Amino acid sequence: MRRTVSIIASVCVIAGASACGSGNKKDAQAINVFAAASLTEAFNASRSLLAAGHPPLAPAYNFAGSSALAQQITQGAPADVFASADEKNMQVLVDAKLVEIPTVFARNKLQIAVAPGNPKKIESLADLERNGVVLVVADKNVPAGRYALQAFSKAGLPPPRPRSLELDVKAALAKVVSGDADAAIVYVTDVKAAGARVQGVDIPDTQNVIATYPIAVVKATKHRAAAQAFVDDMVSGAGQTVLRSRGFLGPG
Repeated sequence: MRRTVSIIASVCVIAGASACGSGNKKDAQAINVFAAASLTEAFNASRSLLAAGHPPLAPAYNFAGSSALAQQITQGAPADVFASADEKNMQVLVDAKLVEIPTVFARNKLQIAVAPGNPKKIESLADLERNGVVLVVADKNVPAGRYALQAFSKAGLPPPRPRSLELDVKAALAKVVSGDADAAIVYVTDVKAAGARVQGVDIPDTQNVIATYPIAVVKATKHRAAAQAFVDDMVSGAGQTVLRSRGFLGPG
């Protein structure tokens, strides 16, 4: 009888909790992850890996602009992990003693998103200043918007004159996808995620900006072990494989 029980337990470990009865099932730990909008596709793609991890995790994601997320956490929103698209917004929470010591887990670069076929023949940041080109960017309080301003400055150009300032980088990209804008300054990863719906125009490295993504456990979490496991996975675990496949650069 003991050997039979042992065999059944082994099957549960190998096949996963769904192969066993509820008495042997180990539920995945639910955690709230507040993450920059540009991480949407990569983090969603990591769900199955996280569910199969040790411990198994079931993250509930809140994707938005990093500045909005930092404000929500400051106001007491129930977050377990914060993943920002910049160090500035993470530092706000570090200074407020609301997060543990953050770790950089990814980097990103800017790219100009245009309609498929590039009908306006946009080849550079300077082309975005031409009459008749409708440009949208993220608000300057959002990392992508601030990075865009820095890129224009590095290119020796005056600040851009966008038709609108969007709440996050995904909203800016959506304006190009819908045809409401001719171009948007987004991340390389956003263009990759959009597939055939947009086309990317590279920004030279001399004008581009490297976005640094830090991640940290929120001190108020009630699921510290699970939150730390999520952070560890994104910093040095299977999450890194997913991030690289989605176009992110490594943390180093």
